Amino acid sequence: MEVIIALVILAILVAGGFLVAFFWATNDGQFEDTFSPSVRILIENETKQDKKH
Repeated sequence: MEVIIALVILAILVAGGFLVAFFWATNDGQFEDTFSPSVRILIENETKQDKKH
């Protein structure tokens, strides 16, 4: 029974950590650019592999 309680407490701590990381990322501006990812495939970038050939 003690193992289940320890696992539940650990799961709550991990979930809380992810929640804090999510709020930190949103406040830091991580999710503000919603346009660039949708057109990134249309922009041609020269990669290192393209330079070799």
